[in-house]
Amino acid sequence: MTDKTALIAALMETEALVVSPPGEVFWYTSGTVGPYYINTHYLFGGPASAGELLAFIDSSKGAPDFPVRLLERCRRAYDEVPEYRLTIDALVEAAGETVSGVAMVSGGERRDWFFSAAVADRLQLPHLLMYKDGGARWWDGQRDEAVDDLSGLTSLHVADLVTEASSYTRAWVPALRDRRGDMAAAHNVIDRAQGGIDAIAAMGVPAHALLRVDEGLFEALEGQGAIDASQREGLVAYYRDPHASMRAFLQQHPEFLERALASHDERTAGRARLLVEGDLYQLG
Repeated sequence: MTDKTALIAALMETEALVVSPPGEVFWYTSGTVGPYYINTHYLFGGPASAGELLAFIDSSKGAPDFPVRLLERCRRAYDEVPEYRLTIDALVEAAGETVSGVAMVSGGERRDWFFSAAVADRLQLPHLLMYKDGGARWWDGQRDEAVDDLSGLTSLHVADLVTEASSYTRAWVPALRDRRGDMAAAHNVIDRAQGGIDAIAAMGVPAHALLRVDEGLFEALEGQGAIDASQREGLVAYYRDPHASMRAFLQQHPEFLERALASHDERTAGRARLLVEGDLYQLG
């Protein structure tokens, strides 16, 4: 069985999971705030290595040799980055008997590819790269081509993170079914516990994750010394009611919002303005 303690340590070591210090929270793009960040793709070796791979994907995803160059990078990380190797091995182990009968491993643009390419390689299955524009590209080491017909074929889908599963319901499952294929199962590295696993299951696709962001994870983080009791309490409050907990934080720490609005960092100031103008927490 996969050692969840080791997976949690890998998240923290690579900064794939970062918890805010006591008395602080993070700004999110939407103008909301919260006590943690998850960037699952940082398991690739940390922020710098993950950023380099994203830049490569953005610049090369349409190139004729893109799948093999992507795999070369994933193989190198598998050999050199213990946290990434642990994650890939855990995904392969979790696939279990699901692999029997599936024709391929699929992954969606862009961050899924960090994991789906390596899992396909370890399972010795073709990799189906699914693009945001609806395209799909089959690569098996020899055949590299766009595909519109997957009649009778099923995939094991590998993803970095599931939140509400909008990518699954809007793009990945329909793209397979429109090609007369299907998704046999969905394996995610992280489940943010916001209904995504159930949404995927409601489409008739069994869904799983290596780790779930819930009170059990927060307890484990405290047990490993990664956070203190006050941080765990903040995480639990946010998990139970994100809106109410962050409204209470902002009411108790008015200086936090004031500093953000006056910040010389335009990104921070812009997010603070979104919060105020939209009255996202009914602060009055």
